[in-house]
Amino acid sequence: MPNRLLERESACELCDRPCPQLTAHHLTPKQHTKRKNKRHRQDLGPTIDICPPCHKQIHTLFTNKELAADLHSADLLKSHPAMEKFLNWIAKQDPFKKVRTRR
Repeated sequence: MPNRLLERESACELCDRPCPQLTAHHLTPKQHTKRKNKRHRQDLGPTIDICPPCHKQIHTLFTNKELAADLHSADLLKSHPAMEKFLNWIAKQDPFKKVRTRR
């Protein structure tokens, strides 16, 4: 579930900041996974737990088609130049700071 908030303090899998809430990001966008039954969510592919600013930045920078084709792992996301620049910046920010996303 992409909008699921995890209510434990742990680190974002992209920026490594300790965050009070994490969201689940589908590595393969839901619109690109085959769903036999919409009620069964087990077949929607792997997810990573990331902070809301990282999640917003991913969906600001990339289309679902790009995510499905080229950026379907945490390592691929981290190594993309635009995300790498964002991750270097966000890692220095307060986890409670409200962040605006930009292209």
